[in-house]
Amino acid sequence: MFYLPTKIVFKIEAVKLAALQIQSFGKKPLIVTGASSAIASGAQQDVKALFADYQIYAEIKENPELDSIMRGAEVFTQSGCDFIIGIGGGSPLDAAKAISVAAANQLNLDQLYSTELFQKAYPIVAIPTTSGTGSEVTQFSVLNDNRSGKKAGWGHPLAFPRLAIVDPRYTLSLSAEVTKNTAIDALSHLLEGLYSANREPLCFPMIHKGMSLIIKNLPRTLKDPSNLEARCALSQASIYGGMTISQGSTSLQHSIGYPLTTVFKVPHGLANGIVMKQIMKLYKPAVHGLLEEAFGSFHFSIEDFFAWLDDLNLNADVQITEEFITQRVPEVMSSRNMLNNPLEVTAEQIADIFLSLT
Repeated sequence: MFYLPTKIVFKIEAVKLAALQIQSFGKKPLIVTGASSAIASGAQQDVKALFADYQIYAEIKENPELDSIMRGAEVFTQSGCDFIIGIGGGSPLDAAKAISVAAANQLNLDQLYSTELFQKAYPIVAIPTTSGTGSEVTQFSVLNDNRSGKKAGWGHPLAFPRLAIVDPRYTLSLSAEVTKNTAIDALSHLLEGLYSANREPLCFPMIHKGMSLIIKNLPRTLKDPSNLEARCALSQASIYGGMTISQGSTSLQHSIGYPLTTVFKVPHGLANGIVMKQIMKLYKPAVHGLLEEAFGSFHFSIEDFFAWLDDLNLNADVQITEEFITQRVPEVMSSRNMLNNPLEVTAEQIADIFLSLT
């Protein structure tokens, strides 16, 4: 089954073109952002121009914590807002979803993962400023539980944004590092559309096209950050990646990256990237034909892909200790994403992947 209730406006100056649609959701939005990306990209200014009254909540940090969700829900209610506009990378967009359901259902801190309590949600408009998470078209919200030190997500149909506004111009302000890491995150989503035991064949044409767009255009963008054509291609691929995981979810590829982010502060996309080759080798017996078909669609091979990855020089400073293995491998093994693996994965295999990073 393919279900995607989000309307997508993918154009230059998309906010201006979709102004009436954005305004139709209410009179006073809570604009959920991080500290700077919404302003640097120009997206926040474009949105503010549409409303006489709005409330800005700019407290979302990378890997949003539960406390910030509760504060956002309180600001939403006390300010008399009636819908939410998330602007930024995956963190503000994921936070916007969590704030929406927390405020609508009057959840407390301990209920933010209790999806059985989600009965309603305030409308969400998602405006990405990166080309990576695809959160603008998914039902997922990944949050950091600062009490346990674990990063985990949930998904619920109510969390799908009503409207996704994708303007590739908003990615022009990204640094080379963020451009690369977020594109690798999108590539992870596309590959996991092939890996997932719940893979949706209707997504395969999008997966093939998205992989091709990233592999061809990420190097172009890194060489010339102002290349809007290449930026448009990465934005398109990011949408395809989000649409893909909205149907089949993610797998070990994501689960194994979460501890690298929470413990060593490795950016999410980079955490996926530094284990991408190892995961593909692990999964290859189960998905070799799907991978060959995907890469073959644009005259690439798995070997070509590994060389392409090597050229990106993805690396992170991580120190994998025995204590880390003891604590974090069981965390990975218990994650819900593990149910989507295309073959059985053991704790020893996960430990070996972690140890390969030192």
